[in-house]
Amino acid sequence: MTQYFTIAVTGQSLIKHDIRTVETKGFLGVQDIIGQSDFAFTNFETTILGRHGGWPLKGSFFGASRPVVLDTLRSIGFEGLTLSNNHAFDLGPSGVLSTMEEVEARGFVYAGAGRNRKEASLPGYGSFAGRDIALVAMDGGPGPDFMYAADAEVDRPERPGINRLKLSKVLDVDATAFKQLKSIRDRLGYTDMDLGNDAQPDDTPTIDPETEIAMARALFRRSDRFGRNVKIDASDLKRNLSAITVAAENGDMVIAYLHHHHWASDWYQVSDWVGSVAKQCIDAGAAMFVSHGAPVLQPVEIYRGRPIFYSLGNFIFHIRSEGSKWTAREIWESVVGLCSFTPDGRLARMAFYPVVIGGHDALQTDALDKRLAPELAHGEDADRILSRFQKQSASFGTQIRISGGVGIYETEAILLEGMQGEDAS
Repeated sequence: MTQYFTIAVTGQSLIKHDIRTVETKGFLGVQDIIGQSDFAFTNFETTILGRHGGWPLKGSFFGASRPVVLDTLRSIGFEGLTLSNNHAFDLGPSGVLSTMEEVEARGFVYAGAGRNRKEASLPGYGSFAGRDIALVAMDGGPGPDFMYAADAEVDRPERPGINRLKLSKVLDVDATAFKQLKSIRDRLGYTDMDLGNDAQPDDTPTIDPETEIAMARALFRRSDRFGRNVKIDASDLKRNLSAITVAAENGDMVIAYLHHHHWASDWYQVSDWVGSVAKQCIDAGAAMFVSHGAPVLQPVEIYRGRPIFYSLGNFIFHIRSEGSKWTAREIWESVVGLCSFTPDGRLARMAFYPVVIGGHDALQTDALDKRLAPELAHGEDADRILSRFQKQSASFGTQIRISGGVGIYETEAILLEGMQGEDAS
């Protein structure tokens, strides 16, 4: 009988409370599901207020947590954490150092943060059930340059921070609009000096004067259509792909991770550039690609027999109720995915268990701060989540069947193996 290696993937964990006292049947069920995996990881969507202190570097979307929340994640069943996200720098370099210190003390495999860029770029390594695992974690922003780790240079010390995949937001406009924008720039007298001042504290952006115009921190590009897009920094992409390749060539099962907030105006739409990055990560040797950013569940695609999770939404989402904009039901719904691989690293099967943060009853109230723990979804909730996920994934060619409140994906090889087993019996 084939012995599979199973990885559990979830939505991101913006966790501020110790929820180990929650003992609902639904939350215990989630922990049981995660416990079926050989390796489970989540994105730690906050920063630790610990020994190194720190200062808030954000406004109302600031987030920091006490070290005890890491014990909660351990008790749920997570062995790995990605630390590359927009909240990792909310306390500055001090928070990054405290987070790394507390994560290391608890033995987590982690990636995406470091004392300098070289360290932040390194994969996190671990061994589970006889399989060597490597995590490579990136953040695409948008965010100020100073939140990203930097190596020391002459007369410039190193900077703790997170691992960057630099993405520059671009607004595509047609030729007519581009000409009008150029005229507006010139009539305003907007100069390169203005561009540099507006960019602070970041460096002045590099633009192509023939096809791009930058004004007031916005970059416009001449195109044949209107749209929102990104420019991917070639050196950052090369550096991260190299880390994936090195780990894969060493025999590790590599999980490539990306966090970003460059989502489409429709959260359910997957931007083309994300698929391009994901597929390059897999071409470089990653066994799977996992992303968070858009705060909702997005499709899973299979590329070269390997899964691409475009967004797994939220797993834990601790926010205040007052004045919150995060009221849409879909923000509180996701899946826990169990991804099983053959001994030679081929994807064999995936099972998707629908979850609702806070459980069914919590969705009926506006008390968002009471939605503390993810719970297994049943009945209409499960049908709704899985049906939506099934339909979205089908648009990417991924066929998921629903059985007994669980979404199932099986490769043709596994299906054939099962049929042969039935014939043999």
